[in-house]
Amino acid sequence: MHTLEDIERAMRQRPRKWLVTGCAGFIGSNLTEYLLRHDQAVVGLDNLSTGHWRNLEEVRDLVGPDGWRRFGFIQGDIRDTVACRHAMAGVDRVLHQAALGSVPRSIADPIATNEANVDGFLNLLVAARDAAVASFVYAASSSTYGDHPGLPKVEAHIGRPLSPYAVSKYVNELYADVFARCYGFGTVGLRYFNVFGRRQDPAGAYAAVIPKWIGAMLAGDQVVINGDGQTSRDFCFVDNVVQANMLASHAATGPASRIYNVALGDATTLIQLFGYLKELLMLDGIEVCQAPRHAPSRAGDIACSQANIDKAMRELGYAPRYRIREGLAVTVPWYVARGGAHRQAGASARPVATAG
Repeated sequence: MHTLEDIERAMRQRPRKWLVTGCAGFIGSNLTEYLLRHDQAVVGLDNLSTGHWRNLEEVRDLVGPDGWRRFGFIQGDIRDTVACRHAMAGVDRVLHQAALGSVPRSIADPIATNEANVDGFLNLLVAARDAAVASFVYAASSSTYGDHPGLPKVEAHIGRPLSPYAVSKYVNELYADVFARCYGFGTVGLRYFNVFGRRQDPAGAYAAVIPKWIGAMLAGDQVVINGDGQTSRDFCFVDNVVQANMLASHAATGPASRIYNVALGDATTLIQLFGYLKELLMLDGIEVCQAPRHAPSRAGDIACSQANIDKAMRELGYAPRYRIREGLAVTVPWYVARGGAHRQAGASARPVATAG
């Protein structure tokens, strides 16, 4: 088993070429930044439907000219088999993050969700198999647990899906398993639980709760809680997710498909989350005066979510370094410094990057 420190030493000694799909998105841009900081070459594939140039611009500024020269961008769609094959050329390792997220969006448009999350995933799998990449790690989802009542959630026990999004992410796992059985192509799926952090988009109807609430609080708007506020989630800071991806990409899989929960193993209610955000904003001199307003619960949402992370800790060496308050203490100032992080989201200049 590798530690993260072992992996970082090995990466500097022997740089690799990585493909990060969804590189302009929230998690994808954080993975891209991490890899470039550790002397790796990165090909980023993104159709910019939910990702943003501004995320890549921030990565460019953080990694500097030397790091940025190792980045090649391909504006393409995982639904396009030609784009997938092109992006996979010469790649050693794949971190597949591209997807059409959000339970409510999938309920509103299940066809688009299936096309991106199922057809696109299969295209990537075929391209990666044909290119004989060394590792293929993909973003799975806690939504796969569906209506299974058990807490905390254990990888081996799932229920019936509650949304088209959940179906699409479960199908990813089924395809990964079939590719291991039929072609001897190994994969690792990481079931993310409510990831948050810098560069998560607060705008739009399908924004995640933490950036959406921070944006509302900074604008002086009232926060809306769906349900009675006792709904709980296992919120996980994005740096923990980066760690899990690195560990998974260096785990020897062989011809197997493996699944791991990526979370903290904690449960935080929405009322608690509101209190944490209010306290942290006060530390930045921002007073939140309005109490939250309650609205009906959303279709497809589950009441409580909490992960058991024993398997990832045991088999990958995963050890989350940020608890929720520590992660929020990094996240909130990032949004404050940007005035809510692009609430007036406009088009930004294309960063200088080439495919390679």
